[in-house]
Amino acid sequence: MIRSLYDWTIRKASSDNALWFLAFVSFIESSVFPIPPDVLMIPMILARPNRAFVIAGVALVSSVLGGLLGYAIGAFAFESIGQPILMSLGKAEAIEAFNGRFNDLGFWPVLIAGLTPFPYKVITIMSGWTGLPLATFIVTSIVARGIRFFLVAGLLWKFGEPIRDFIERRLGLMFILFCGLLLGGFYLVRFL
Repeated sequence: MIRSLYDWTIRKASSDNALWFLAFVSFIESSVFPIPPDVLMIPMILARPNRAFVIAGVALVSSVLGGLLGYAIGAFAFESIGQPILMSLGKAEAIEAFNGRFNDLGFWPVLIAGLTPFPYKVITIMSGWTGLPLATFIVTSIVARGIRFFLVAGLLWKFGEPIRDFIERRLGLMFILFCGLLLGGFYLVRFL
């Protein structure tokens, strides 16, 4: 099923309405859709490199707006459905402890999920569920998704087809390593 969804998404990248479709995919990927917008962005940018940064901008705006939907799902669906179930099971203390740990990390979960292949939708929903401050969520989402989409656009604009393999296969790993080094550096500065 995922493969056919992927192939369908790639076919849409070459349509006349590709930019609108990218906006749609970027929006729903932030809360429910399993295919990341990069799958559309890459062939679109390779086909029209002069529009690379417009394409990245559409993905950014749509992704952040979709993230707000994910945030709302976490904020409203959890309160009406999830919390009563957990309370009836005697897990109210676990909810509070998790909320505290997630929010103590501040912008880090959103930043890391926005940059890496980790499903961004999980963090958007969790951010709403835990009550992460909305301003923190929005600003961090803009920064993380902006870096991710504009980096992809810039690399494709500058290097074209040769960088495609790198982006599709290794960029997620590079972001994970970058985030690990960044977090490790902060840990060393704070605790040593």
